[in-house]
Amino acid sequence: MSDGHEHNGHEHVPSRQRRRFPGISSRTYEHPADRSALVALRKLSGFDTVFKALSGLLPERSLRLLFLSDSVRVSDQQFSHLNVMLRDACYILDLEKVPPMYVNQDPQPNAMCIGLDEPIIVVTTGLVELLDEEEMRAVVGHEVGHALSGHSVYRTILLFLTSLAVRVAWIPLGNLAIMAIVTGLREWFRKSELSADRAGLLVGQDLQASMRGLMKIAGGNHLHEMNVDAFLAQAEEYEAGGDLRDSVLKILNVLPRSHPFTTVRAAELKKWAESRDYQRIMDGHYPRRDEDKDTSVRDSWRESANHYTTHVKSSKDPLMKLVTDLAGGAGDLGDRVRRGFGGFTSPAQKPPQGPETPGPSDSPGDDQPPRDGS
Repeated sequence: MSDGHEHNGHEHVPSRQRRRFPGISSRTYEHPADRSALVALRKLSGFDTVFKALSGLLPERSLRLLFLSDSVRVSDQQFSHLNVMLRDACYILDLEKVPPMYVNQDPQPNAMCIGLDEPIIVVTTGLVELLDEEEMRAVVGHEVGHALSGHSVYRTILLFLTSLAVRVAWIPLGNLAIMAIVTGLREWFRKSELSADRAGLLVGQDLQASMRGLMKIAGGNHLHEMNVDAFLAQAEEYEAGGDLRDSVLKILNVLPRSHPFTTVRAAELKKWAESRDYQRIMDGHYPRRDEDKDTSVRDSWRESANHYTTHVKSSKDPLMKLVTDLAGGAGDLGDRVRRGFGGFTSPAQKPPQGPETPGPSDSPGDDQPPRDGS
């Protein structure tokens, strides 16, 4: 690339030829569910009050001093290869100020972007040791995407409230109020991860590296034992499998998590990478930051609502299919309820039905197979 970009006094261009996105708006890669979850979060009773209070009370200076004193700051002298990746990512997404980045000793693979006034990126040694250069580049781009979207503020508050909820667990009402906001924050943050995954792909511009990184986070450094297609097939099975009980268990399993399940992230990212929207971005057609002030909030809400409607209608999850049936007034809904949870089994996973001998109370239609879409 011929055009340079100045970061903290250094002229720098990416270490290999990749497209740059001058003036790119975070709206370009933000997942509709990210925006709608944030809107829902802001409508949560008491959130504005808590947010304003914590913005002034959180010990951000203490947090910065903690990482400065007990982690390794990435620079030209320390973890220089990560410093190159960081500056590359900021160059590609046109983030003017390079956020400080730290490597923290922790065998658990993880990375985060936190901070209220200015974002800080932290990666663990477990992650650095697990990923190769191109996989790590996608992760760094992921975190820079969080910084560009302003996600670090809410992430910081989530970390603080989660810690606070543990400390006041003995106060029933106090803990209940905090956990309501923590649950809302987690729901938003899970969606924001899908946005940041897209940012990581825009920075790395290597879908296979992004897929490999997610697979390693799920299964460790054993790529020779893993297969991308089989990994994505797990996401399909997870989405479509089981009955209504499994749908409820999926919700319960994901509630305490800050990140979506890894197979789901991989499937979502691949779907976006194959979309026309992604190709248009790579061709240079994307929203600019200087247009953000003219963006209609109503249009963003409408886009988010349309996304959820399409997601529910196309989902193979039994609970989502039930919601679709309720909205459409399905004629066989009562019969499926009478048959219990098994009546909502996904067609793909439904066991074959053999001939049945009608009992005394069976009506002629009781042993008819369910209609398509059940």
